[in-house]
Amino acid sequence: MPVFEFDLPTYKKCTFVNITSQVREAVKKSGVADGVAAVYCPHTTAGITINENADPDVTADILSALDKMVPGMDFKHIEGNSPAHIKTLLTGSGVNVPVEGGNLALGRWQGIYFCEYDGPRDRKFVVQVLGETAPPQR
Repeated sequence: MPVFEFDLPTYKKCTFVNITSQVREAVKKSGVADGVAAVYCPHTTAGITINENADPDVTADILSALDKMVPGMDFKHIEGNSPAHIKTLLTGSGVNVPVEGGNLALGRWQGIYFCEYDGPRDRKFVVQVLGETAPPQR
């Protein structure tokens, strides 16, 4: 099964970037009709999550809550980005999304987000689509 890699520059210290369209693109290119799209972030200070994509205030609220849950403290990690590592632990490094009929089976209000906690940086994420391919059209 092919792996699709996407480059993603981020421009803020902490931000959620909607990557749903890139994941849909990978599903389409894969030819998988029914299966699962595995979306993964290979960074320790960024993650992947699914949440509401209708109201941008939701992601702002999530980032605000994470800042309150993981305030700057006297961490031992010399790079000074321990809060980013902890936030990544809370959101996770990847998600699996069902694919049905060649489409992501997301809920009505859901989107897939890349979660940047230590930007701005040049990031990447990968998508692997596993499952049954559609029969060829005649």
